Amino acid sequence: MTSRSQYYVVAIDGTGILTFAKRHCSYCLTQTHHGKTVYYHSVLEAKIVAPNGFALSLMTEFIENRDQKATKQDCELAAFYRLAQRLKARFPRLPLLLTLDGLFANGPVFRICREYGWKFMIVLKDGRLSSANEELEGLSKLEPGNRLACVDEAKGTRQDLRWVNDVSYLDSRCGEHRLFVKECLETKQGRSTGKQETRRFKWVTNCQVKQGNVCELANNGGRIRWKVENEGFNVQKNGGYGLEHAYTHDPTSAKVFYFLLQLAHIIQQLIQKGSLLKQVCSGGFGSAKNLAFCLLEAWRNASLSATAISTIFHSRLQIRFSADTS
Repeated sequence: MTSRSQYYVVAIDGTGILTFAKRHCSYCLTQTHHGKTVYYHSVLEAKIVAPNGFALSLMTEFIENRDQKATKQDCELAAFYRLAQRLKARFPRLPLLLTLDGLFANGPVFRICREYGWKFMIVLKDGRLSSANEELEGLSKLEPGNRLACVDEAKGTRQDLRWVNDVSYLDSRCGEHRLFVKECLETKQGRSTGKQETRRFKWVTNCQVKQGNVCELANNGGRIRWKVENEGFNVQKNGGYGLEHAYTHDPTSAKVFYFLLQLAHIIQQLIQKGSLLKQVCSGGFGSAKNLAFCLLEAWRNASLSATAISTIFHSRLQIRFSADTS
Protein backbone atom coordinates (compact mmCIF):
# COMPACT_ATOMS: atom_id res chain seq x y z
CA MET A 1 0.00 0.00 0.00
CA THR A 2 -0.03 3.31 0.30
CA SER A 3 2.28 5.71 1.80
CA ARG A 4 2.04 9.22 0.43
CA SER A 5 5.45 8.73 -1.14
CA GLN A 6 3.90 6.12 -3.45
CA TYR A 7 0.71 7.97 -4.41
CA TYR A 8 -0.23 11.50 -5.36
CA VAL A 9 -3.15 12.54 -3.16
CA VAL A 10 -5.83 14.21 -5.29
CA ALA A 11 -8.83 15.85 -3.67
CA ILE A 12 -11.88 16.08 -5.91
CA ASP A 13 -14.66 18.45 -4.93
CA GLY A 14 -17.17 20.83 -6.47
CA THR A 15 -17.87 24.50 -5.87
CA GLY A 16 -20.06 27.26 -7.24
CA ILE A 17 -18.32 29.99 -9.24
CA LEU A 18 -21.01 32.26 -10.72
CA THR A 19 -24.55 33.14 -9.66
CA PHE A 20 -27.16 35.19 -11.53
CA ALA A 21 -30.70 36.36 -10.82
CA LYS A 22 -31.64 35.74 -14.47
CA ARG A 23 -30.64 33.07 -16.95
CA HIS A 24 -27.34 34.15 -18.41
CA CYS A 25 -26.76 31.29 -20.89
CA SER A 26 -28.31 28.03 -22.05
CA TYR A 27 -25.90 26.02 -19.85
CA CYS A 28 -27.03 27.51 -16.54
CA LEU A 29 -27.91 25.24 -13.63
CA THR A 30 -31.04 26.27 -11.73
CA GLN A 31 -32.14 26.07 -8.13
CA THR A 32 -35.50 27.22 -6.79
CA HIS A 33 -36.26 28.14 -3.17
CA HIS A 34 -39.58 29.59 -2.01
CA GLY A 35 -40.59 30.36 -5.57
CA LYS A 36 -37.36 32.19 -6.43
CA THR A 37 -35.06 30.68 -9.07
CA VAL A 38 -31.31 31.21 -9.03
CA TYR A 39 -29.13 30.53 -12.09
CA TYR A 40 -25.58 29.41 -11.39
CA HIS A 41 -22.45 27.69 -12.68
CA SER A 42 -20.29 25.16 -10.84
CA VAL A 43 -17.10 23.19 -11.41
CA LEU A 44 -15.70 19.90 -10.21
CA GLU A 45 -12.03 20.37 -9.48
CA ALA A 46 -9.24 17.80 -9.02
CA LYS A 47 -6.36 19.24 -7.02
CA ILE A 48 -3.14 17.66 -5.82
CA VAL A 49 -3.03 18.41 -2.08
CA ALA A 50 -0.19 18.19 0.41
CA PRO A 51 0.15 18.63 4.20
CA ASN A 52 2.04 21.93 3.76
CA GLY A 53 -0.98 23.56 2.10
CA PHE A 54 -0.31 22.94 -1.59
CA ALA A 55 -3.58 22.72 -3.54
CA LEU A 56 -2.50 22.56 -7.18
CA SER A 57 -5.14 22.29 -9.89
CA LEU A 58 -4.73 19.08 -11.88
CA MET A 59 -7.94 19.00 -13.95
CA THR A 60 -11.31 20.74 -14.16
CA GLU A 61 -14.73 19.50 -15.24
CA PHE A 62 -17.43 22.14 -15.69
CA ILE A 63 -20.86 21.24 -14.34
CA GLU A 64 -23.39 22.57 -16.81
CA ASN A 65 -26.57 21.67 -18.68
CA ARG A 66 -25.06 21.04 -22.09
CA ASP A 67 -27.58 18.35 -23.11
CA GLN A 68 -30.80 20.27 -23.67
CA LYS A 69 -32.72 16.98 -24.03
CA ALA A 70 -31.63 15.61 -20.66
CA THR A 71 -34.32 14.96 -18.05
CA LYS A 72 -31.98 15.75 -15.15
CA GLN A 73 -29.56 18.57 -14.46
CA ASP A 74 -25.86 17.98 -14.57
CA CYS A 75 -24.36 17.31 -11.13
CA GLU A 76 -21.11 16.60 -9.28
CA LEU A 77 -21.49 12.83 -9.54
CA ALA A 78 -22.07 12.88 -13.31
CA ALA A 79 -19.17 15.31 -13.67
CA PHE A 80 -16.93 12.92 -11.69
CA TYR A 81 -17.48 10.12 -14.20
CA ARG A 82 -16.41 12.43 -17.04
CA LEU A 83 -13.48 13.80 -15.04
CA ALA A 84 -12.23 10.33 -14.06
CA GLN A 85 -12.17 9.22 -17.70
CA ARG A 86 -10.21 12.31 -18.74
CA LEU A 87 -7.86 12.02 -15.77
CA LYS A 88 -6.97 8.42 -16.63
CA ALA A 89 -6.47 9.28 -20.30
CA ARG A 90 -4.22 12.25 -19.50
CA PHE A 91 -2.19 10.55 -16.73
CA PRO A 92 -2.47 6.80 -17.46
CA ARG A 93 0.41 5.74 -15.20
CA LEU A 94 0.19 8.32 -12.44
CA PRO A 95 -0.46 6.56 -9.09
CA LEU A 96 -3.36 8.41 -7.50
CA LEU A 97 -5.14 8.31 -4.16
CA LEU A 98 -8.45 10.13 -4.47
CA THR A 99 -9.83 11.75 -1.35
CA LEU A 100 -13.57 12.40 -1.70
CA ASP A 101 -16.61 13.44 0.32
CA GLY A 102 -19.55 11.16 1.16
CA LEU A 103 -21.42 11.90 -2.09
CA PHE A 104 -19.01 9.58 -3.92
CA ALA A 105 -19.43 6.55 -1.63
CA ASN A 106 -21.14 4.30 -4.18
CA GLY A 107 -20.53 1.24 -6.33
CA PRO A 108 -19.76 2.98 -9.67
CA VAL A 109 -17.03 5.12 -8.05
CA PHE A 110 -15.52 2.05 -6.35
CA ARG A 111 -15.53 0.20 -9.68
CA ILE A 112 -13.91 3.05 -11.60
CA CYS A 113 -11.10 3.34 -9.05
CA ARG A 114 -10.51 -0.41 -9.13
CA GLU A 115 -10.40 -0.53 -12.95
CA TYR A 116 -8.09 2.49 -13.16
CA GLY A 117 -5.76 1.22 -10.42
CA TRP A 118 -6.48 4.17 -8.12
CA LYS A 119 -6.70 4.15 -4.33
CA PHE A 120 -9.41 6.14 -2.58
CA MET A 121 -10.40 7.52 0.82
CA ILE A 122 -14.10 8.46 0.89
CA VAL A 123 -16.01 9.98 3.79
CA LEU A 124 -18.46 7.47 5.26
CA LYS A 125 -21.58 9.07 6.68
CA ASP A 126 -23.85 7.31 9.14
CA GLY A 127 -26.70 7.14 6.64
CA ARG A 128 -24.62 5.74 3.73
CA LEU A 129 -23.46 2.17 3.08
CA SER A 130 -25.35 0.77 6.05
CA SER A 131 -23.61 -2.62 5.76
CA ALA A 132 -20.17 -0.98 6.02
CA ASN A 133 -21.24 0.97 9.11
CA GLU A 134 -22.65 -2.19 10.68
CA GLU A 135 -19.46 -4.13 9.97
CA LEU A 136 -17.38 -1.41 11.65
CA GLU A 137 -19.48 -1.59 14.80
CA GLY A 138 -19.72 -5.38 14.86
CA LEU A 139 -16.32 -6.60 13.73
CA SER A 140 -14.24 -3.99 15.58
CA LYS A 141 -15.42 -5.57 18.86
CA LEU A 142 -13.97 -8.89 17.70
CA GLU A 143 -10.67 -7.38 16.52
CA PRO A 144 -9.14 -5.50 19.48
CA GLY A 145 -5.78 -5.42 17.68
CA ASN A 146 -7.21 -3.08 15.05
CA ARG A 147 -6.97 -0.05 17.29
CA LEU A 148 -4.33 2.61 17.74
CA ALA A 149 -3.91 5.89 19.62
CA CYS A 150 -1.82 8.64 17.98
CA VAL A 151 -0.75 11.61 20.11
CA ASP A 152 0.69 14.81 18.64
CA GLU A 153 2.00 16.80 21.60
CA ALA A 154 3.03 19.74 19.42
CA LYS A 155 -0.53 20.19 18.15
CA GLY A 156 -2.15 19.06 21.39
CA THR A 157 -4.25 16.40 19.66
CA ARG A 158 -5.04 12.77 20.33
CA GLN A 159 -6.49 10.45 17.71
CA ASP A 160 -8.11 7.15 18.66
CA LEU A 161 -8.42 5.00 15.57
CA ARG A 162 -10.15 1.71 14.87
CA TRP A 163 -10.68 -0.16 11.63
CA VAL A 164 -11.98 -3.34 10.01
CA ASN A 165 -10.61 -4.99 6.87
CA ASP A 166 -12.09 -7.10 4.08
CA VAL A 167 -15.65 -5.81 4.30
CA SER A 168 -17.75 -7.16 1.43
CA TYR A 169 -20.15 -4.61 -0.06
CA LEU A 170 -22.79 -5.39 -2.71
CA ASP A 171 -23.97 -2.32 -4.60
CA SER A 172 -27.38 -1.71 -6.18
CA ARG A 173 -26.19 -3.24 -9.47
CA CYS A 174 -25.04 -6.41 -7.70
CA GLY A 175 -21.41 -5.41 -8.03
CA GLU A 176 -19.27 -6.75 -5.19
CA HIS A 177 -16.51 -4.65 -3.64
CA ARG A 178 -13.80 -5.41 -1.06
CA LEU A 179 -13.58 -2.43 1.28
CA PHE A 180 -11.82 -1.30 4.43
CA VAL A 181 -13.57 0.89 6.99
CA LYS A 182 -11.90 3.11 9.56
CA GLU A 183 -12.89 5.62 12.21
CA CYS A 184 -10.95 8.42 13.87
CA LEU A 185 -11.95 10.14 17.11
CA GLU A 186 -9.86 13.31 17.36
CA THR A 187 -9.67 15.15 20.66
CA LYS A 188 -8.13 18.59 21.06
CA GLN A 189 -8.70 21.88 22.82
CA GLY A 190 -11.42 23.99 21.22
CA ARG A 191 -10.33 27.46 20.09
CA SER A 192 -13.45 29.22 21.32
CA THR A 193 -14.34 27.17 24.39
CA GLY A 194 -10.87 26.26 25.67
CA LYS A 195 -12.26 22.83 26.54
CA GLN A 196 -11.35 19.42 25.17
CA GLU A 197 -13.56 18.64 22.19
CA THR A 198 -13.88 15.38 20.26
CA ARG A 199 -14.79 15.06 16.59
CA ARG A 200 -15.57 11.84 14.77
CA PHE A 201 -14.47 10.98 11.21
CA LYS A 202 -15.14 7.81 9.21
CA TRP A 203 -13.89 6.67 5.82
CA VAL A 204 -14.31 3.78 3.45
CA THR A 205 -11.21 2.89 1.43
CA ASN A 206 -9.64 0.27 -0.81
CA CYS A 207 -6.30 0.66 1.00
CA GLN A 208 -5.16 -2.17 3.22
CA VAL A 209 -5.29 -0.65 6.71
CA LYS A 210 -2.80 -1.73 9.37
CA GLN A 211 -0.95 -0.42 12.39
CA GLY A 212 1.87 1.01 10.30
CA ASN A 213 -0.22 3.20 8.01
CA VAL A 214 -3.49 3.93 9.79
CA CYS A 215 -2.40 7.35 11.11
CA GLU A 216 -0.98 8.42 7.76
CA LEU A 217 -4.12 7.33 5.92
CA ALA A 218 -6.33 9.23 8.37
CA ASN A 219 -4.38 12.48 8.18
CA ASN A 220 -2.70 12.52 4.76
CA GLY A 221 -5.41 10.61 2.95
CA GLY A 222 -8.69 11.46 4.70
CA ARG A 223 -8.43 14.66 6.72
CA ILE A 224 -6.30 16.37 4.05
CA ARG A 225 -9.38 16.55 1.81
CA TRP A 226 -10.31 19.82 3.54
CA LYS A 227 -7.35 21.54 1.88
CA VAL A 228 -9.17 21.61 -1.46
CA GLU A 229 -11.74 23.85 0.23
CA ASN A 230 -9.53 25.85 2.62
CA GLU A 231 -6.31 26.34 0.64
CA GLY A 232 -8.07 25.96 -2.71
CA PHE A 233 -11.57 27.38 -3.18
CA ASN A 234 -11.56 29.64 -0.13
CA VAL A 235 -8.30 31.36 -1.15
CA GLN A 236 -9.51 31.80 -4.72
CA LYS A 237 -12.83 33.30 -3.55
CA ASN A 238 -11.61 35.49 -0.69
CA GLY A 239 -7.88 35.97 -1.29
CA GLY A 240 -8.00 38.52 -4.07
CA TYR A 241 -8.46 36.18 -7.04
CA GLY A 242 -12.14 37.00 -7.56
CA LEU A 243 -13.30 33.48 -8.39
CA GLU A 244 -16.97 34.35 -7.88
CA HIS A 245 -16.84 37.72 -9.65
CA ALA A 246 -18.63 37.83 -13.01
CA TYR A 247 -16.01 39.61 -15.11
CA THR A 248 -17.86 38.50 -18.24
CA HIS A 249 -21.23 37.04 -19.22
CA ASP A 250 -19.75 35.14 -22.15
CA PRO A 251 -19.59 31.42 -21.18
CA THR A 252 -16.35 30.76 -23.07
CA SER A 253 -14.59 33.83 -21.71
CA ALA A 254 -15.66 32.85 -18.18
CA LYS A 255 -13.98 29.47 -18.61
CA VAL A 256 -10.82 31.08 -19.95
CA PHE A 257 -10.72 33.32 -16.87
CA TYR A 258 -11.20 30.29 -14.62
CA PHE A 259 -8.21 28.48 -16.14
CA LEU A 260 -6.02 31.60 -15.96
CA LEU A 261 -7.00 31.96 -12.30
CA GLN A 262 -5.89 28.37 -11.63
CA LEU A 263 -2.53 29.05 -13.28
CA ALA A 264 -2.08 32.22 -11.25
CA HIS A 265 -2.83 30.37 -8.01
CA ILE A 266 -0.34 27.61 -8.87
CA ILE A 267 2.40 30.16 -9.59
CA GLN A 268 1.63 32.03 -6.38
CA GLN A 269 1.88 28.83 -4.30
CA LEU A 270 5.19 27.83 -5.91
CA ILE A 271 6.63 31.27 -5.23
CA GLN A 272 5.30 31.41 -1.68
CA LYS A 273 6.62 27.98 -0.69
CA GLY A 274 9.85 28.03 -2.70
CA SER A 275 13.32 28.86 -1.47
CA LEU A 276 14.03 31.96 -3.61
CA LEU A 277 11.43 34.19 -1.99
CA LYS A 278 12.73 33.37 1.48
CA GLN A 279 16.23 34.34 0.41
CA VAL A 280 15.25 37.82 -0.76
CA CYS A 281 12.46 38.49 1.73
CA SER A 282 13.04 36.51 4.90
CA GLY A 283 10.45 38.55 6.80
CA GLY A 284 7.63 37.45 4.51
CA PHE A 285 4.66 39.49 3.30
CA GLY A 286 2.20 39.06 6.15
CA SER A 287 -0.30 37.02 4.14
CA ALA A 288 -0.76 35.23 0.83
CA LYS A 289 -3.09 38.03 -0.25
CA ASN A 290 -0.38 40.64 0.32
CA LEU A 291 2.06 38.55 -1.71
CA ALA A 292 -0.45 38.41 -4.59
CA PHE A 293 -0.79 42.20 -4.57
CA CYS A 294 3.01 42.62 -4.53
CA LEU A 295 3.30 40.32 -7.54
CA LEU A 296 0.62 42.34 -9.33
CA GLU A 297 2.47 45.59 -8.71
CA ALA A 298 5.73 43.99 -9.87
CA TRP A 299 4.09 43.05 -13.18
CA ARG A 300 2.78 46.57 -13.53
CA ASN A 301 5.88 48.54 -12.61
CA ALA A 302 9.03 46.41 -12.70
CA SER A 303 10.66 46.03 -16.11
CA LEU A 304 13.64 43.94 -17.15
CA SER A 305 16.07 44.86 -19.88
CA ALA A 306 16.72 42.51 -22.77
CA THR A 307 20.14 41.79 -21.27
CA ALA A 308 18.65 40.86 -17.89
CA ILE A 309 16.08 38.55 -19.50
CA SER A 310 18.78 36.86 -21.57
CA THR A 311 20.90 36.36 -18.45
CA ILE A 312 18.01 34.73 -16.62
CA PHE A 313 17.26 32.35 -19.47
CA HIS A 314 20.88 31.29 -19.75
CA SER A 315 21.45 30.87 -16.02
CA ARG A 316 21.19 27.58 -14.18
CA LEU A 317 18.56 27.92 -11.50
CA GLN A 318 17.22 25.53 -8.91
CA ILE A 319 14.23 26.13 -6.65
CA ARG A 320 14.04 23.90 -3.59
CA PHE A 321 11.14 23.11 -1.32
CA SER A 322 11.40 21.97 2.27
CA ALA A 323 10.72 18.37 3.27
CA ASP A 324 7.11 19.31 4.06
CA THR A 325 6.50 21.06 0.74
CA SER A 326 8.11 18.50 -1.52
